Amino acid sequence: MRIGVDLGGTKIEVIALDDVGAILFRQRVATPKGGYSGTLQAIANLVHAAEQLLHQVGTVGVACPGAISRSTGLLKNSNSTVLIGRPLDQDLSRMLGRPIRLENDANCFALSEAIDGAAAGGKVVFGVILGTGVGGGVAVEGRPLVGRNGITGEWGHSPLPWNRDDERPGAPCYCGKDGCIETFLCGDGLAREYFSRCGRSLTARNIALAAAGGDACANECLTVYKDRLARSLASVVNLLDPDVIVLGGGLSNISSLYDGLTGQVGRYAFSDGIDTPIVPAMHGDSSGVRGAAWLWENGAS
Repeated sequence: MRIGVDLGGTKIEVIALDDVGAILFRQRVATPKGGYSGTLQAIANLVHAAEQLLHQVGTVGVACPGAISRSTGLLKNSNSTVLIGRPLDQDLSRMLGRPIRLENDANCFALSEAIDGAAAGGKVVFGVILGTGVGGGVAVEGRPLVGRNGITGEWGHSPLPWNRDDERPGAPCYCGKDGCIETFLCGDGLAREYFSRCGRSLTARNIALAAAGGDACANECLTVYKDRLARSLASVVNLLDPDVIVLGGGLSNISSLYDGLTGQVGRYAFSDGIDTPIVPAMHGDSSGVRGAAWLWENGAS
């Protein structure tokens, strides 16, 4: 039995999978506010609840925002600031009394979709998170590609490619730089664009609904958003040339984004055209927790 935990800013989810990926147990709880020790205890409680109900002890993989620093052994680059500077993997291993595997949530997302999701059978898969933030992960032959510094796939903190005069310098990003891809493609980035062009405040979800209802200004904003997404993905294609690109996160549910997107990426990519499938995640918001469970597949780590 494989147990996966998805540690998010608002919720913690646990899932238990059998050897073929069928769900044996699933539960979500709210993430404790402000307390690192409370977060550890909540994870341990979920794991123990799964094992007690199923009368089995499982391997444990954890998906979380950020990555373990190779130099310090502490978590870095997390938008859940309570986790930063903590030896999260070591503390959880000690609390659960067994080795665990911990990986960036976007890498777990890519792994899940590569093993038995929308990119199953793809040798190289790039997984994209378009939501509150913009993340990315890479899976190669069913294993996460982590990289020497633990930051493979972090496309959201590169500059927007082929940026234009009205896109410079771009909004400040929490990473300390201006004009990161994340600032344009996250939910707040789309909302900021709508306010700038249309003079009203709407959430990304409501902008999509307005566009579907015929709001011309909302459609204009989505056209701009899609062009920025295409430019950003073209830079990934130029570097990685994945077999499949899978989109996840709340903004991936905007169905109009997929219409002609591969061709639009191809106009920016260094090729005479591309045929890379760009598809929505099969497992939706459960991809991260499933990928965490699959961290123990074939020695993936």
